[in-house]
Amino acid sequence: MNFLITGGAGFLGAALSNRLFRQGHHVRVLDDLSTGDPEVLHPDIHFTRGDINDRPKLWTLLQEIDCVYHLAARVSVPESILFPRDYNEVNVGGTATLMEAVRDAGTTRVVLASSGAIYGNQDDPMLSEGMPPHPSSPYAVSKLASEWYVRTIGALSGVETICLRIFNAYGPGQRIPPAHPPVIPNFIRQALQNGTLIFHGDGNQTRDYVYVDDVVNAMVACATVDYVKEKVINVGSGAETSIRDLAKLVKEIAGGDPEEVYNPRIGSGVSRMCADISLAKEKLNYVPLIPLDMGLRLTLEQDPQFKNGSK
Repeated sequence: MNFLITGGAGFLGAALSNRLFRQGHHVRVLDDLSTGDPEVLHPDIHFTRGDINDRPKLWTLLQEIDCVYHLAARVSVPESILFPRDYNEVNVGGTATLMEAVRDAGTTRVVLASSGAIYGNQDDPMLSEGMPPHPSSPYAVSKLASEWYVRTIGALSGVETICLRIFNAYGPGQRIPPAHPPVIPNFIRQALQNGTLIFHGDGNQTRDYVYVDDVVNAMVACATVDYVKEKVINVGSGAETSIRDLAKLVKEIAGGDPEEVYNPRIGSGVSRMCADISLAKEKLNYVPLIPLDMGLRLTLEQDPQFKNGSK
């Protein structure tokens, strides 16, 4: 098959791009390199540097493409609070631009990387696709709007669409930016360096951490699965882990004796999150294979950024 992956040089995008290429498919990648790195892609993958809102470039890349994976997005919740207009332009505007180009190019399937963040705070922490969304950040709002653009334009133009609500993905290759770093690689780095683990609130808030290879398994299944038109599907581990318990695991696995600092909670936040993955099991034959302790060990062992400081 022929694939276009937007944001394909980023953390999840590169893992997906390389997997599909290794399986013998033809892969094109579009990435603006705001966070991605083309060096992590197989050299024979067709890479194009460009913006998701560049419609002529999209049109060219979409020729003879069977399926598009749309991962190009800005993804930091705290950053989105500071720059909501930028998140709207890239995440929402870019999705609308892509769907226009898909419609006109005749591509038949689009898979959107959405987010579990769209649920926000719910009475039940086990989050299922039928719950009404309650986004609590501009990032979450942008992902919900992106879902509706994908589903609506897809339905109007005969394009099959799947929106994957991905929960807290982690694993080797996840970068640690200076501002608003993802919690798992940041905790590993701090543990290795005897630094500081910073908690926002009491550390009892929970998340569903899902290993990168499990996410890629679900995404790959979306390329050929039947009877999923306009479906929204959760992708997580199905396990709920508090930030405190995550920190304890990281310290056990990485070693070190980092200081723990508890700061006031930022904004309203989301208290508890866990993905109900029943639909993913039913529609995608999805079964998460890597539990959190194993995933943390694999991340520590396989990610080059931790090699010099590993215990």
